[in-house]
Amino acid sequence: MALTAVSWRGVGLVLLALVTALPALAQRSVAMDPVQSRFGFEIRTRFGQKIEGLFPRFDGHVVELSEQRHQVRLRMDATQVEIPGKPRYTAWMRGEDFFDVARYPVVEFDSLPYDPKIAIEGGDLVGNLTVRGVTHVETLRMMPAECARPGYDCDVISRGTILRGRYGMDNWQMALGDRVTFVLRGRMAEAPKP
Repeated sequence: MALTAVSWRGVGLVLLALVTALPALAQRSVAMDPVQSRFGFEIRTRFGQKIEGLFPRFDGHVVELSEQRHQVRLRMDATQVEIPGKPRYTAWMRGEDFFDVARYPVVEFDSLPYDPKIAIEGGDLVGNLTVRGVTHVETLRMMPAECARPGYDCDVISRGTILRGRYGMDNWQMALGDRVTFVLRGRMAEAPKP
């Protein structure tokens, strides 16, 4: 039985769908452990005092695009951001002068694809950071691992400093410095399969 032009087109569409879907099917996503991971930030006052904040609720994943390329995706719930033991500072951080959580409830970071060796050796993790609806390319510096299986037997630690004025958080210049340093300590929710 000969294939007609219509049936060849159908075969072509099926093949195209399979080729397009295969890379997505090969991707594996591993969630970060919400109990063992910690996502926070530091900002200094003009008097040198360090204020430390936390994002107690977040969603984080490491997506294995291939053996040589991974991607980190983080979603931090800004509505729950807190300065432990300081309710007035917490309210201010959630307010319109800082994270403005009523309008922008999520802080997001999506890394560009990276070589997973940086989780062991350390290095720069570059990606798109979105705060208050403003997105800029930023860099997190991953620290060299303290164990053979970072993320499983020890934390993956990274730090990245941004200028808050670039994200529309430029009030309180007389009291606060412009630099905000994000500090991320991540653990994975499941161990890799042997």
